[in-house]
Amino acid sequence: MADVVLESKGILERFKLDGRTALVTGAGQGIGRAFAHALGEAGAAVAVVDIDEALAIEVAGELRNKGVDAIGIAADVTQIDQIQRMVDTVVQKWGMLTIGVNNAGIGNWTAALDVDENNWDRINDLNLRGAFFCAQAEGRAMAGVGYGKIINTASMSASIANTPQEQVVYNTTKAGIVHMTRTLAGEWASKGIRVNSISPGYTRTKLVDDLLATPIGQKVLPTWMSLTPQGKMAEVTDLQGAIVYLASEASDFMTGHDMIIDGGYCVW
Repeated sequence: MADVVLESKGILERFKLDGRTALVTGAGQGIGRAFAHALGEAGAAVAVVDIDEALAIEVAGELRNKGVDAIGIAADVTQIDQIQRMVDTVVQKWGMLTIGVNNAGIGNWTAALDVDENNWDRINDLNLRGAFFCAQAEGRAMAGVGYGKIINTASMSASIANTPQEQVVYNTTKAGIVHMTRTLAGEWASKGIRVNSISPGYTRTKLVDDLLATPIGQKVLPTWMSLTPQGKMAEVTDLQGAIVYLASEASDFMTGHDMIIDGGYCVW
């Protein structure tokens, strides 16, 4: 059998996002901000979405200073009307939505015996319910043109039970994200929509640094590092290659996949 003819477009060209439009939730800081910068630097126009409008506008300004076409949008992704308005704003601005990154989320360290209804509902509403309805609104916009990439931020906590901290609610929502991703990937493949997730390990952000400066943070850090083969935390830049790959045509044959980026934590 003859060798398969390689595409005429080179591999680096297939990673470019020129002409694509993206929205990133929870993009006012941390991992979401890094995702927004990565997509913009790769060529996409980017809507920076955050519940804090000032942060969204600030990060959009950072992108425009790099020559990226960017806007800031305030949205609470626990509110379905605000989710729809977010997607409508992108489509009205650029005519289409190509890339949806559902990154907004919160964590909490509460032992299972101490979890109450408010704790459960607050984390679930943002991390899992919010991600689903964002994906639904994005999927409707993408189905109309027959192409799109949806990328959900999960966590290595979807695959392991963290220690020494106790975080059953967070872990449950992130496991839900991974299975939701697989399910949507199967349902929407025929519509040209690819759905994947990224599962970061322990990643250095300002919020994490602030936590690690506390007495409980100092207690957990040695265990985290001893259980991570690389012996260090990720920087947000360590996640940027994955988001560009999953958003680009280089990953067009990948769907329903959870990409774990954890310094090797899950190998043990």
